[in-house]
Amino acid sequence: MVRIKLNHAEIMRKLNQIQNTTRTLRLKTPPSSKLEDNRLEFTDKWEKREANLVQLIDEYVSIVEKNVVDTEANVTSLKDQDEAITR
Repeated sequence: MVRIKLNHAEIMRKLNQIQNTTRTLRLKTPPSSKLEDNRLEFTDKWEKREANLVQLIDEYVSIVEKNVVDTEANVTSLKDQDEAITR
């Protein structure tokens, strides 16, 4: 019979590592003031593209953070169940 061991501390450490990493994924919106009067079709498209990238990364980070919270809750629940079974 195969035995699966839940290493709660290790999983929680890895999840904390993921959370810390996602905090560094924030992109700042590029300042439009740096472009000043440079109004080319390219710069308009570039600004829109950059704004979309910032939004996508923010959404991705939010999803990852929610998944980490859900995973922490599930792992803790599994740990509690294992402890209840072994009592």
